[in-house]
Order: sequence, then structure tokens, then C-alpha cells
Amino acid sequence: MADTELGVVQAQFAEIVWNHEPVASGELVKICEKELHWKKSTTYTVLRKLCEKGIFQNVDGIVSSVMSREDFCATKSEQFVRDTFKGSLPAFIAAFTARNKLTKDEVDEIQKMIDAYREE
Repeated sequence: MADTELGVVQAQFAEIVWNHEPVASGELVKICEKELHWKKSTTYTVLRKLCEKGIFQNVDGIVSSVMSREDFCATKSEQFVRDTFKGSLPAFIAAFTARNKLTKDEVDEIQKMIDAYREE
């Protein structure tokens, strides 16, 4: 399982890769120089760290994701519920809705997800 703990800088970099992948590492350096004002060495250091975390890969100078943005977010969400609510989705929903009222459309969408799950 990939390590989903990212700092602010790593998260910004990850978004750049996901938005441009697959991208040549040289082109990634140029993008990071323009958008983040980074030097080449900074780009390669952050890339190496995120490759070590299992999120991206750099194969023959082409950078791409091992874990899509959607998979990353799902994994991070699962870890949060597991770590914070002992894996209880109902406990998470109760905590969330205690401060955030759901709209009718959101309730309908959640109900559709539950109905689809029951049909499986």
C-alpha cells in the first residue's frame, strides 16, 4: 500500500503530475520551474520521494502515476476512517453530519449508492 501522507509541497507536485501525465521528466522540471519556482534538483528530489511512497514512477525518463488521483484519495479516505473512527463509516457519517447538513440531492445520491450496494 502506498504512503498517502503528503505535505503541502508534495501535494502540489502530485497535482502537477496527475494533470500532465505521462510527462517526460525534463518537461516536468520546466513545469515545476514555471508553476512552483523550483530548481531542477528540487523537482527530482520530490519526485524521488513520491516514487518511494509508491505514488509515481519514473521509467526511462517518463513520469506517470502508479496510483491515480482517485485511488490516492480513496486510500487516504479509508485510512482516515480507519484511524479516526476505528473503521466505522456510520460513525464518520454521524460526525460529519453533526456539523454539515446534507442537501436533499446529497441524501438522494447517498441513498442511490446504498441501494446499488444492496443490489449487488
